[in-house]
Amino acid sequence: MARFRLRDPFFNYRYRHYLHTLRATLALAVTFAIVLSCDIPHSTWAPVSTLMVMGNLPHVGGVIDKGSQRLLGTLLGGLWGIMILLIPAPPPGAVLTLTLAGIAVALHTTFTGRFGYSALMFGITLLMVVGNGNHDLAVALWRAFNVLIGTVVGILATMIILPQKATDLFRFLLADNLDKLARLYHAHTSAPGLEAGDQGELMKTVTSQLVQQRNLIDAVHREGRLRRGELGSLISLERRMISTVELLLETHWATRDGHDIIESLTGLREAQHQLAHDLGTLAYQVRTGQTIEVGIAQFDLDAHAQAAFNARSQQGRALFSPGGYLWLNRELARQASALVGYLANLQRLPSQRLRKRARRHHLVSDARRLAVRGDPHARRERRDTSSPE
Repeated sequence: MARFRLRDPFFNYRYRHYLHTLRATLALAVTFAIVLSCDIPHSTWAPVSTLMVMGNLPHVGGVIDKGSQRLLGTLLGGLWGIMILLIPAPPPGAVLTLTLAGIAVALHTTFTGRFGYSALMFGITLLMVVGNGNHDLAVALWRAFNVLIGTVVGILATMIILPQKATDLFRFLLADNLDKLARLYHAHTSAPGLEAGDQGELMKTVTSQLVQQRNLIDAVHREGRLRRGELGSLISLERRMISTVELLLETHWATRDGHDIIESLTGLREAQHQLAHDLGTLAYQVRTGQTIEVGIAQFDLDAHAQAAFNARSQQGRALFSPGGYLWLNRELARQASALVGYLANLQRLPSQRLRKRARRHHLVSDARRLAVRGDPHARRERRDTSSPE
């Protein structure tokens, strides 16, 4: 059972904040044990580095990215500081000038690339090593060495102690957003729908989780499963879907005539419910590492074009809202289809590790709750799965 928990991404994700607290505390304990047992001089910098590397990053990719940048900045800053201290009989002001020049270059680098943290660590390490210019070489080396110890311990602790993958976190956030979009869209097409407050909270959560996914791009890339370009394309498609659902939720009819025309379109509600069902199924497949095999049915605008795009009110005025409403539904279906196609082409997205553990957590497709009445796929899925998590 303990071995199962150690390797279970669902368990690690659900309790990631508690596990990260445990992981960071153990890493600090190991760091203190190393520096105290070996009686390393200037050892205060080692636990500080461990805490700085792990910080509030509970996933492997984030700590590897931050830790590697810290190592790079520490090494370069330490080398530059040592070179300054090795200058024989430096002229007055030379140490200060070279130190400030190095820091100025580092500060400029923070705005020109993704290695901003390395540049910051370069400056901090340089100040640690040089100090007021009167430190001997041994002090500089010990300080840099302690930073390296703390950084390495932080990285190893994150990789070994109940590891949480940034790729899993990205996957679960994407699946949760797809699930919430399915719920919002399904509620929008059903009576009664969600309360305005609940609808607003769901949209707020979806938007927040999209930002979290964007912040995970470098960390996921570090873990080597998905590349930055692939992640950027996924987030772009997801963002467009969120915008389309938000526009649908904010649709207001200028007249009752437009609403009545939409309600009279045969087959529209069934098509909308089917799309919500498919989004729920897609969320399940992403969450559990399945091969992406969802068929998104496109909206047939031709079937409703005559009634919607030539709609007129009882007073004879042209109505544009029914046509625009249908177009938004068509766009959502098109965007969902594009997302399915893109996910299906990511060969490293499916995960046998997740598939093996999904049933232990009784995960079922979100499509079960959104199933279209009479859909044979939904009935088959209910037979194959158990109650939701």
